[in-house]
Amino acid sequence: MTSLQSLKAPTLMSKKTQKEVQADEDDVIIDATALPSRPVEADVTMEEGSSDKPNFAPASAAELKKVVKGSRKIPIPPHRMSPLKRHWLEIYSPLVEHMKLQVRMNVKTRTVELKTSPSTEDEGSLQKGADFLRAFALGFEVEDAMALLRLDDIFLDTFEIKDVKTLHGDHLARAIGRIAGRDGKTKFTIENASKTRIVLADTKIHILGSFQNIKIARDAVVSLILGSPPGKVYATLRTISARMKERF
Repeated sequence: MTSLQSLKAPTLMSKKTQKEVQADEDDVIIDATALPSRPVEADVTMEEGSSDKPNFAPASAAELKKVVKGSRKIPIPPHRMSPLKRHWLEIYSPLVEHMKLQVRMNVKTRTVELKTSPSTEDEGSLQKGADFLRAFALGFEVEDAMALLRLDDIFLDTFEIKDVKTLHGDHLARAIGRIAGRDGKTKFTIENASKTRIVLADTKIHILGSFQNIKIARDAVVSLILGSPPGKVYATLRTISARMKERF
């Protein structure tokens, strides 16, 4: 019977070199005392000592309330300049008295300029004021747009009819008529059922309300654009409004 050594693959190393390699592969015993050791006192000083840690003084109340300076320019469409001048006192008062902002109407450039003042307390006042003016520029009433200043969970959503379905000519006009209804009845029904406000501006539709209510109103408007009869949309809104009353 052949030995295991004879079954090994041939190698180019000589027998002397193989013996040296086998001698090097023996286990090496390492003495624990030969390893370098660091003093334990260093760890204690790093953990307990506070000299290496940065020491910051607590922020004062004035620094916490400090608001970053900024300004915004909100463009106003030409057809909204007359309502802006007519309701300027109602728009100006909450921005200055409650939001503590500086407001100016620039008639030449047809913009309303907002700027933070030293008395501005809330950091989000500038954004809320810009959203309020933008909602008024889109066609919402001042009382409805005021919700953007008072509440945090009110949003503004805008989409076009062509985003839902491509319509032209009389088909587009009939779709707008289905959304508005006779004397605006359909639009008012959607607003009251979903607790939102809707503005129809040509082929654009603007919806103001909370996130969930905007979705309800948008689904109803999309159904009307796609050709659903108003009666079916009313029934769906009636069911949704009943569920909302049970929830709250």
